Amino acid sequence: MDLLRYVAFSERADGGNPAGVVLDAGGVGPEKMLDVAAEVGYSETAFVTERTDRTLAVRYFSPKVEVPFCGHATIATAVAFADAHGPGDLLMHTQAGPIKVTTSVNAAGHTVATLVSVPPRVEALDDALLEDLLSILGWSSTDLDSGLPPRVANAGASHPIIAAATRERLADLTYDFEALAALMAEAGWTTVDLVWRERVDVFHARNPFPPGGVVEDPATGAAAAALGGYLRALELLALPANVTVYQGHDMGRPSTITVSVPADPAIGISVTGTAVAL
Repeated sequence: MDLLRYVAFSERADGGNPAGVVLDAGGVGPEKMLDVAAEVGYSETAFVTERTDRTLAVRYFSPKVEVPFCGHATIATAVAFADAHGPGDLLMHTQAGPIKVTTSVNAAGHTVATLVSVPPRVEALDDALLEDLLSILGWSSTDLDSGLPPRVANAGASHPIIAAATRERLADLTYDFEALAALMAEAGWTTVDLVWRERVDVFHARNPFPPGGVVEDPATGAAAAALGGYLRALELLALPANVTVYQGHDMGRPSTITVSVPADPAIGISVTGTAVAL
């Protein structure tokens, strides 16, 4: 296997979210993939297990567990593929479903990728789970934005979406790693999407990811897609709309994620970002 390293949702190597990318993982078993992901140590490594022209089968592994879908590793994989074979359209078959991706080169010479998620779904968040989650985070109900009620959203992976009332509350993130990992395993959540709404179309986000062995993710494309589905389902935007999500700034790895939300609820959410080789 040829292991590549890319950083997604940034034009700089010291920003964004690093991902491992293996474009030639045919015949490699899941145990080996998990070993490689653990050795790489990034929040996700993507493995292309099959390829027919521009159709790819992709699996995603954190250092601890396989996940059905990962946005930043999808962006990284698409850009790595474009660097090797030229930009254009791709179809990625993931455990979450088929993901269409388009790559192009922008005016600055950076390769940009746009993925379209599976159609999202949004569900109520159980009151007891919410209470446990807030307790582990050290948050209270008064820390929440009443205009953005807690929900669980899935656009390929499940994320509770919890909106802070202030930027200061979002910036102060400390939690019990093992307790949150246990709660998320019980609930089947991939990351917790903590957000603060600067304005109707601009959000700041932080994503704890203890199930993958990572305290916090600097950019989470799957959660950004889930957020787009959440905003559409709760009618919090005039549609269609573009939303900017800033993530990683509190970690010193600034990331910018562009989320496009179509009006049709049967259509997936588009997530756009650059990626650069490390």
